[in-house]
Amino acid sequence: MSLLPIFLKLAGRNCLLVGAGNVALDKIGSLLSTSLRLRVVAPDARPEIRQLAIEGKLEWLERRFAPTDLDGQFIAIAATNVPEVNAAVYQACIERNIPCNSVDDIPNCDFFFGSVVSRGDLQIAISTSGESPAVAQRLRREIEAQLPENLGIWLENLGKLRREVLKIHPRSEARKSLLHELAQRDICESASCPSRQLALNPLSDKRGNASLVGAGPGDPDLLTVKALRLIQTADVILHDDLVPEAILQLASPRSEVLNVGKRCGTKTITQDEINALMIEHARANRSVVRLKSGDPLVFGRAAEEVAALTLAGVPFEIVPGITAAFAAAAAIGCSLTDRNSASNVTFSTGHHAQSHNNAPVPEIEDTTRVVYMPGRDLHLLAEEWLQQGLPPDFPCVVISRAAQSGQQIRCTTLAELGGLAPIPAPSLLIAGWTVRNIAATARRVANSAQVTA
Repeated sequence: MSLLPIFLKLAGRNCLLVGAGNVALDKIGSLLSTSLRLRVVAPDARPEIRQLAIEGKLEWLERRFAPTDLDGQFIAIAATNVPEVNAAVYQACIERNIPCNSVDDIPNCDFFFGSVVSRGDLQIAISTSGESPAVAQRLRREIEAQLPENLGIWLENLGKLRREVLKIHPRSEARKSLLHELAQRDICESASCPSRQLALNPLSDKRGNASLVGAGPGDPDLLTVKALRLIQTADVILHDDLVPEAILQLASPRSEVLNVGKRCGTKTITQDEINALMIEHARANRSVVRLKSGDPLVFGRAAEEVAALTLAGVPFEIVPGITAAFAAAAAIGCSLTDRNSASNVTFSTGHHAQSHNNAPVPEIEDTTRVVYMPGRDLHLLAEEWLQQGLPPDFPCVVISRAAQSGQQIRCTTLAELGGLAPIPAPSLLIAGWTVRNIAATARRVANSAQVTA
């Protein structure tokens, strides 16, 4: 069923409600809040509905429904406990081209009541096309819990400021960008409000810029506030292949979103071409977000992009993100710098994890080794570390898709690392005595499961 979500102005229009029991009472509050003129037709009515009629808030006709009751009505609701009556109301509405809702009766509905979250003039309506009002109510509670209570006041102030902007600034790209920026800022009624001063000062031509933004490990809840704001307001987003759809969906519908990543070594675009795209869009006075998985400064080739932007004279900023190492450590409940076992942390990639010097490994290795993109075959890495002098029982944990749905964790030792079955990319290896308790616990659980089986 394809429905068009719309918000109707009902103030001053006529609405017929057939029924005056519990079901009808549930609808009356939301109907009266729209300032429509409500007529109720029913042979009997709940005391609350009788009282509303006495107070003049609605009209109650104390009798059974007749098709002529629909004359002059804009919409109608059938809310009796008699299916035949509800069906008769719907049929009469069809004959008169009047939209009708029959409560809990999908075939006899032209529209459905959504479950609504309200903050002043902000309304979020959720519909399941009548399939499960309980699901809509659950989602409403979840959304309600996340929205600030003062959101309605903020929206009212934003609306006032927007009308001032439209009045004093002519239509232009600069005005459009200003309105989008104001939608991300705190706004108050004070004359010294920074957002108000920004809005009412003369507009300057927008200058393009670039932002190297960390998308974190993939969970939208782990984005920084600044990263979220830039993603939502960007004109162009150039993203890595590992940035998940859940984060890309946060972009504005007006944004141009381009995948400039590579996967499993397959290149669809060169780094020079990525640099050229950033510069081209920025010089066209667009705000460009170069969106990178994790943190842009950790194995993200940020140095090459910064050099290109600097040489081109394009203003830029770098917005850090939660790097995969921290997300993976959090996933296994491990401190990378446990003071009892690790005073150092090293970050490397699978291609550069092997030692490039002959320095002896300390008798007790006190470094936590973090290897990004270790690859599917860990045999060579394990062999190299063993040759360096690391003990065979050196604890290792491989984490796949850290902090995302489908996260997997494999605990092992250096001796067994080479034979570990591949797990889905992106993955990361954490090795060191700081993870020995996690690895030991995982092995005990696995052995227990085997014994039980």
